[in-house]
Amino acid sequence: MAGVETTPRRGRPPKNAAKLSRARIVDAALEAIDSGGIGSVSMRSVARSMNADPKSLYNHVAGIDDLLDAVAERILGSIGAPPRTGDTRADLTAVADAFRTATLAHRAAAPLILTRQMSSLDGLAPVDATLSVLVDAGASADDAVHLLRTFVAALVGALLREVNAGPTFGTSDVETIARRESDLATAGLRAVADAAAALARFDAAAEYRYTVDFLIDGALARIDGAATQRVPDRPHAATVGP
Repeated sequence: MAGVETTPRRGRPPKNAAKLSRARIVDAALEAIDSGGIGSVSMRSVARSMNADPKSLYNHVAGIDDLLDAVAERILGSIGAPPRTGDTRADLTAVADAFRTATLAHRAAAPLILTRQMSSLDGLAPVDATLSVLVDAGASADDAVHLLRTFVAALVGALLREVNAGPTFGTSDVETIARRESDLATAGLRAVADAAAALARFDAAAEYRYTVDFLIDGALARIDGAATQRVPDRPHAATVGP
């Protein structure tokens, strides 16, 4: 109809721009990832799901990388800081468990929260919690950072395997275990054959727990060893004599 505006005027925000916010855009992106995976998300697809003009999203997010970072930070922000007990093993386990819970709650988004570099307060909260536990246990700031990086690398690998890929040597499918065990036992490799029964089975929760316990054992041993090296040798008692 003549005289009726069908498009926004230049400089005027889209009709529904007032309804948009960074939080709502992140919500829409996370919902899309949960249902279709990271590859299904683009600025255009998120805008379409919100019945919005794609250009209007740029008033709230800088682009797709910023949006994916925001999704990762949203998930990490849900972790919170587990209550400290003063027991180093229990406190490190609690941080790892909280990280795993957040990851498994949004499996399709796991590669984001496990591989993107975070700089916001929400994204750095698990880092701060872990460093605090390590330093309070006696690690130097430098050693705490090395331990943190080792811890994260191993934990990320374990969780990516759990949420995004089948186990290399094992399965949780009961019907497949016997066949897999037979294949391994007849592979012609002695060590593999001897371990065929264990290799054929994969329990994600048990593997995760073993990984965390192993990492904490290593961290505590490293801290104790460094502390021992820092203790100065006691001077020998002076010899008394003529």
